[in-house]
Amino acid sequence: MLLILWEFSTLFISASSVVHSEVSIKEIAPGVISLTLGDVDPYTPFKLLGCKPKSENMQQSAVKTLPFDLSEVVIKQNKRGCSVYVPLKESEQLYGFGLQMGSFTQRGLKKKPIVNDHPLKNLGYTHAPQPFYVSTLGYGILVNTLKYTTFLCGTENELKENGVTIKESNHDKNITSAEDLYTVKSSTKYVYIDVPNTKGVEIFIITGPDLRKVVERYNLLSGGGCLPPLWGLGIKYRTKYDFNQHQVEDIAGYFRDKKLPCDVLGLEPRWQTNSYSCSYVWDTKRFPSYKQFISNMSLKGFKLNLWEHAYVHPNSPIYKPLKPFSGNFLVWSGLVPDFSLADARKIYTDYHQILVDDGIASFKMDECDNSDISSGEGNWGFPDMSEFPSGIDGEQMHQIFGSLYVKMMNELFERNNIRTFQDYRSSGLFMSSVPATLYSDTYDFKQYIQMINNAAFGGLLWSPELRESSSIEELFHRLQLVLLSPQAVLNMWYLDMPSWWQPDKEKNNKGEKLPNVENMEDIVRKLLNQRMSLIPYLYTAFFDYYEKGTPPFRPLVMDYVEDKNVWSIDDQYMIGENMMVAPLYNKGDKRKVYFPKGNWFDFHTGKKYVGGDYYEIETEYSKLPIYVKENSVIPVAKPELYINKNTVFEITCRGYGISNEATFRLIEDDGQSFDYKKNKFNILLLKTNGSKTNWKYIVKNYSDKKYKICKWEFF
Repeated sequence: MLLILWEFSTLFISASSVVHSEVSIKEIAPGVISLTLGDVDPYTPFKLLGCKPKSENMQQSAVKTLPFDLSEVVIKQNKRGCSVYVPLKESEQLYGFGLQMGSFTQRGLKKKPIVNDHPLKNLGYTHAPQPFYVSTLGYGILVNTLKYTTFLCGTENELKENGVTIKESNHDKNITSAEDLYTVKSSTKYVYIDVPNTKGVEIFIITGPDLRKVVERYNLLSGGGCLPPLWGLGIKYRTKYDFNQHQVEDIAGYFRDKKLPCDVLGLEPRWQTNSYSCSYVWDTKRFPSYKQFISNMSLKGFKLNLWEHAYVHPNSPIYKPLKPFSGNFLVWSGLVPDFSLADARKIYTDYHQILVDDGIASFKMDECDNSDISSGEGNWGFPDMSEFPSGIDGEQMHQIFGSLYVKMMNELFERNNIRTFQDYRSSGLFMSSVPATLYSDTYDFKQYIQMINNAAFGGLLWSPELRESSSIEELFHRLQLVLLSPQAVLNMWYLDMPSWWQPDKEKNNKGEKLPNVENMEDIVRKLLNQRMSLIPYLYTAFFDYYEKGTPPFRPLVMDYVEDKNVWSIDDQYMIGENMMVAPLYNKGDKRKVYFPKGNWFDFHTGKKYVGGDYYEIETEYSKLPIYVKENSVIPVAKPELYINKNTVFEITCRGYGISNEATFRLIEDDGQSFDYKKNKFNILLLKTNGSKTNWKYIVKNYSDKKYKICKWEFF
């Protein structure tokens, strides 16, 4: 392929462009080609985030010829900024643009990926915008910019010298009503990209050979996927926003007394003296002995997560030191630090080191996106005309603020050789290596599933939350989805009681429990235990993410792109290499599930489904809707109440539809430090052909043990 690429070592652009006549082409990593025109803005995501591509891993993937010649990619400069034309074949579908809500397939849409706390329809406004899309033909197009960029994904026709070419399908003879006048589809053969207010632009073309390999290559370009600590794959419970020390201790006691698994307790805004903006100082009236409280929680197996945002209150100890390194507008009367500056990062993290030393395990970084730009009332965010001491403007800072923030906070833990798994509300490009999941104040059930799928195209992790529900049925369906997400979050930030005591918000906060609370707890316990039993499987999926760039949670189209039936399926997804899930989100306990080619088996019963067809399947409240590919080995652990450094998982190896040799590799390390990056881990290979079973170490660089292989079962 490189011979084909370098045949077009210089691209000439049309006479209508100004200033420059050449596009610079170079390979910046294996299979990633950079096209540059003009004076590229110095503040690009790739540069600001200090990306360190895993080039050796990228070289292991074959490279496929692009479905178009590089000479067909047109880059222009004009009075507005820059524009890019990328060929679009009739046969391809497009995906991506970050954490999109309201759309899955993107062809035929105009997308403007802008950071916003309230996504508006399917325009592209999102918590995690990315000027990046991928194609079913096995390539990706990424605009390395922080400018508000618009993508016209096959929606426009350009006036050519011989006029506009209109296909037969667009002729008036197909218009039979007034409504048809506004639904005629364009016949464009390009994706048009509009990058305003810039004197130059850089485009990355990421090669396949297929859609999944494009995404893997992008993740490796970003530094590889993240590997959370083992405890981060357990259960997180967020307590009500105004709970004090005693109330949090009561919740902790409830989980342990009822034998309900829980690894992390999240404290919401009122743990600190000021929260809008933030002081980052413990409120000793509400938490009079907070250091002892942290220690007691640790002894009971709970990690603590603290809510905050990055807008610094005048009462904060870091306000004065940060003032010279902050923007010229305030948010909630607080400073907006310029985290692109090393001085600002040092002041902020040196102070947070105190909290980490006290035993805080992670942070929830809220409101690092922007107030609702589609509403006049959305006015808490800093304006686009803001100026920051680094030279970045407000528009650019909005697009990267959350990424800089969470990356900085992860580096704080990395300096302490402690892994974390955090929550944040804004992200962007090149963030796959940072162990954190996105969340939102939105609560649309169907979109929650879609967002798991969409996040995967851009190296993001999205975790739905359980809050209130309109019915018991909805509650358990939402809980099932939460437990089949990257981070299992039960977010009761505005509820006095767990939602399974009372799913109705108003009744919950009046203390009105359901009459069958114990039965509800039994079902919840069964579901939470199922999540805990999957932790070894999930850990391997995340190690594949770290090592190969394979998203641990991803849409079916990544694995089965040759099957056009899956191109539009956004309510099912893969977990790891062997599992597919089909969450229930409509009324009733039945839904149609599509099974790709091959045989599939119900995780719980072993019932067989032949692929290539739809089935209507009923799922009980107490069972996660999981289906396993044939010839798969799944390690299922005895559930633990929580994970600590001494946890040893007792494993039952389950074989599903074993027809020839099947293997699974368990990843064994301390589960909490970054020593795995120094190759201090083991690979334990589980192996069977259906009649014989064994396991052995194929890599052994870690001296302790995390797994005990107890037995085998076959379906």
